[in-house]
Amino acid sequence: MQTKPEPTRRAVLGGAAAVAVTAAGGLALDVALAAPAAAAAVPTDLVSADPLAHLLRRATFGPTPAALAELAKLGVPAWLDRQLDPAKIDDSALDALLTRLPLAGADIATVRAKLPKHSYEAFGQLGRAAVARATWSNRQLFETTAAFWANHLHISAPSSGVWDSRSDYDKTVTRKYTFGRFADMLKASARHPAMLTYLDNRSSTKTLPNENYARELMELHTVGMIYTEADVQAAAKLLTGLTVTTAGTYTYTAAKHATGAVRILGFSHANATAEGGEAAALAFLDYLARHPATAERLATKLCLRFVADEAPATLVAKLAKVYLDNDTSIVPVLRALFTSPEFAASIGQKVRTPFEDLTATVRALGLGPETSGVKALDALYNNLVNAGNAPFRWSPPNGFPDVAAAWASPSAFLMRCNSHLNLAAGWYPKQLTRPADLLTSLVPMLPQTYGALVDALARRLVGTPLPADHVAAVLSVAGKLPTSSLTSKESVAGSLPYLIALVLDSPSFQLR
Repeated sequence: MQTKPEPTRRAVLGGAAAVAVTAAGGLALDVALAAPAAAAAVPTDLVSADPLAHLLRRATFGPTPAALAELAKLGVPAWLDRQLDPAKIDDSALDALLTRLPLAGADIATVRAKLPKHSYEAFGQLGRAAVARATWSNRQLFETTAAFWANHLHISAPSSGVWDSRSDYDKTVTRKYTFGRFADMLKASARHPAMLTYLDNRSSTKTLPNENYARELMELHTVGMIYTEADVQAAAKLLTGLTVTTAGTYTYTAAKHATGAVRILGFSHANATAEGGEAAALAFLDYLARHPATAERLATKLCLRFVADEAPATLVAKLAKVYLDNDTSIVPVLRALFTSPEFAASIGQKVRTPFEDLTATVRALGLGPETSGVKALDALYNNLVNAGNAPFRWSPPNGFPDVAAAWASPSAFLMRCNSHLNLAAGWYPKQLTRPADLLTSLVPMLPQTYGALVDALARRLVGTPLPADHVAAVLSVAGKLPTSSLTSKESVAGSLPYLIALVLDSPSFQLR
């Protein structure tokens, strides 16, 4: 951690200069991006303490004025009720946008008919669709939760062998059961060609069982590292026969199944016949989904995602009980999480990932999708590829890390700064639709001083004014003092994109 401010840094991306607020904000940002233990030490005045804004920072991909107004009108319980019933929320504009990405949710047969073998096109469309959904969907809680499950039951995209099935997995497994029961999601995942291919179970046979899926099923998807090697071997044996046809679809092949009694983590099954092997495997998956260790692990990961980088033990225990009491149903767990005192007390304890920073920026600035084509989505997606946080593009099966320390580096911060300025100025991607008058859309009444302007921008973009030294650092780019008079919109036009970008660069905006 730094003990004194750094000099102002500059970086260039596509000819656009980005100035980082490190002169006054470096120390605070280092705290915000530090290890989880330090996250709780972030000064609370860097981020709005309003409980409604706090809920939107966590349950959505970034607050907007419309979302804040809706939440204030409905209240938290009614807003949660609405968001937890996404079918009743109109998302027709997003649906129309997604028609430009027809392979993002296509089934296996369609992808095979449309693309040559091992094409990356479906992967690319799926990733771009994830960016579009996070940025512009009205079903924000569904999308944040769907992203959680995609990361938990992770299949890297692109990755070898799933070129035809990864989009279908997204649609029929993680998104289908996002607000359903984890037991059903787990069984759907275990019988999907993408998972069976990614973790090699499709090649597992009674003569040569493959342990990859069996191990990750327990270690990553359910109970965690409480298993033994004997458990892995027995689970691999039990899961033989779950495989993939030459057409790329799931099938159970009894001839590949290894029979014989198994005992795994307290689960026992006679597994007497090859014909009954699939039912035996599904019984094991149900057992794992309802295991107390699975409940605790999922509760911990949900807390890491939505509450704090150190999961509160009291909330983990509470959510695990809700999960088991409701037969692995996800909605009651989410409701308990977002209405808990531990969640309410977690302001300032999460930092945005590069993906969350990008989507929150687009939402905060009121930018919309391009009127036709997908060039802007291409640009946003490629920005995230460069940041190492494009949807699904995490190579190991454990999914993206969800703690601040994993994303903390000077180069990563400068990439955020470049993105903020490019978006604020409309330089890149230029195809995004923008308010006709960005200043008026952000600050309807022009303040009389530059300091008041930065305060107004911060209230609109962050939800709270910046500390005084941060305001001075922001205004240094325009050569102004907080007391400098602001006479007209025209007088600030040249420096406006930089002022907006610097507010977005501030430690306040990095906090989620």
